[in-house]
Amino acid sequence: MRIKLRFFASLRERLDRNEEMREVPAGATVGTVWELLKREHPELAAVERSLAFAVAQEYVDKTHPLQDNDELAFIPPVSGGSDA
Repeated sequence: MRIKLRFFASLRERLDRNEEMREVPAGATVGTVWELLKREHPELAAVERSLAFAVAQEYVDKTHPLQDNDELAFIPPVSGGSDA
């Protein structure tokens, strides 16, 4: 099945892109796709503990099953701003 991956903040910077289309096996979960990405880009493991996932703009966990044409977003923690 085909899904769209979206990358935000530090992930977008590390991968030098904000989205990509990806073929994944039927029955894949969010965790399946994350493991595939980490194998291709081992440096992504550094953000795993604080990473959030969203499918169709709803937060999900790694066990969430994916469907054809889903949009899966990887959202690392965001920091910054001002104390002013």
